[in-house]
Amino acid sequence: MSGAPEGFTYRVRKSGDIEMLHHGRPAGVLRGAAAARFLVDVDNQDPQELMARLTGNYRHGNERTARDHPRNRRR
Repeated sequence: MSGAPEGFTYRVRKSGDIEMLHHGRPAGVLRGAAAARFLVDVDNQDPQELMARLTGNYRHGNERTARDHPRNRRR
């Protein structure tokens, strides 16, 4: 599957917050109940898909089409 998300990692802060990173750069922070729910869900689901969905950093399938549009072509 070529459109599968990749490059996501996470770390748990001392405060219990979850910091999500995409290719080493901050992509989002979860706090409180959302952080606790994430730790449960990450064991039951694909971690890459879960973090992509939570950060909104996932492919929509139209990137190639948009790149080839005349308005977006390089001159």
